[in-house]
Amino acid sequence: MPISIKQKRSSRVRYTLKKRNKDRLRMSVFKSAKNLYIQVIDDTASKTICSVSSLASSKKKNGCNIESAKSLGTAIAKLAKEKGIDKVYLDRGPNIYHGIIKSLADEARSAGLTI
Repeated sequence: MPISIKQKRSSRVRYTLKKRNKDRLRMSVFKSAKNLYIQVIDDTASKTICSVSSLASSKKKNGCNIESAKSLGTAIAKLAKEKGIDKVYLDRGPNIYHGIIKSLADEARSAGLTI
């Protein structure tokens, strides 16, 4: 089965980021049609340190918008600070750094996380 363009872009972005950022943890963003999922992952131990999603917090039908991205950016920064994490790198996957992804990263930065 052929690999889709999104999968190729995602693996290319992830490969480059892992190669350049060996001392930081990875903040991975997955954006579906209705929800956002964010995880802080330690690749050396292959474990998820903390995660948040718009699934539980959104009462509306669509939780994949800029408002929920801003609240999730603040929430993930708060959880990471509680765990003692202050430096991460952003794994945007196949998504472009624009709109929802950009507002999420900006809000995480303003909450004290170094990206």
